[in-house]
Amino acid sequence: MTDDRLDISPETVKALILSQFPDWGGLEITPVRPGGWDNRTFRLGTKMGIRMPSAERYAANISKEATWLPKLAQALPYTVPKPLAVGTPGAGYPFQWMVFAWRDGATLDEGDPTLRQDAVLAEALAAALLTLQAVPTDGAPPAGAQNFHRGGDLGAYDTETRDLIATLNEPQRQAAKTIWDRARASHWDAPGLWLHGDMSEGNILMQAGRFAGLLDFGLCGVGDPSSDLVPYWTIFEGAARAAFRDRLDLDEATWERAAGGALWKAL
Repeated sequence: MTDDRLDISPETVKALILSQFPDWGGLEITPVRPGGWDNRTFRLGTKMGIRMPSAERYAANISKEATWLPKLAQALPYTVPKPLAVGTPGAGYPFQWMVFAWRDGATLDEGDPTLRQDAVLAEALAAALLTLQAVPTDGAPPAGAQNFHRGGDLGAYDTETRDLIATLNEPQRQAAKTIWDRARASHWDAPGLWLHGDMSEGNILMQAGRFAGLLDFGLCGVGDPSSDLVPYWTIFEGAARAAFRDRLDLDEATWERAAGGALWKAL
């Protein structure tokens, strides 16, 4: 797939700020590195950040986050992004964009690699998912095309996944096919739950070596919670991995769907 994402310059961001939020026009604008895939991120002074969708397929996430993050923040005991203002297209940039409050700390991928074996962190992250799942879902966006089917039916990825499995060598091909077939054998039949949608190390905020919050809710929605279980494979090891799974207490079929989702993403 061709990378059609925009290359957004600080000069473009400066022009947008000056024209739409002139009170912030004197603040320094600094690109964040790495800047993200779905969004380009910039620092605005020392207390704010700017989030700019990198392609049209990500543009609708701004209005979704602006609507739902304040509501989630009221219900969750940990940090989530705080929208401060939503900008409109201009200066050659074609999409809505957001100014948000900057949170001090570091993301998990920037921290101590031994945290992968930290059972306390694993339990804290699992507890964070449980509190998110408990938030009322009235009117919330359902999983589907709006969040690239995170928390939706794995059938959306079936053709792509099987084509990729076919490129593997034995015995990896058979092992992957078994994981995928098991994942496709069940569905989430209960009412949908809130899910983050992108539980990667770069979206987990740490402060003083402890879990502090979740970032980037662009792929959030309501659906199958298996989508948020990928840290079991992608982040944790040993006792921490077991602690994460035990704290969540979900049935085997949900974990099998989670394994399928993790496999699709890895492929």
